[in-house]
Amino acid sequence: MWEIFNRKPQTKQLVTKGRFEMERDGELGFLEYTLSGHVLTLLHSEVPEKLRHHGVGFALAEHALKWARENHMKVDIVCPIVEEYIDKHPEYSDLVLR
Repeated sequence: MWEIFNRKPQTKQLVTKGRFEMERDGELGFLEYTLSGHVLTLLHSEVPEKLRHHGVGFALAEHALKWARENHMKVDIVCPIVEEYIDKHPEYSDLVLR
């Protein structure tokens, strides 16, 4: 009949959600991520208005990329701030999942 019923069940893949955070002057900026296997997906960053244009977004991106390198991860980039950071710092481009 239908072959899909004869398939072996796939092993579950653990996906972890979290965020890198940076506090300055009582304000909190963050970069959200998911972690699945050896892939760190950098999803979305939020930097409060008060902290914008002070390098907080780039600092979060740099921290996440350093963490990925130290932990032998590849990086999937969804966040435009991280994409811009990579464009300006090609030394991290080897981490990017293509």
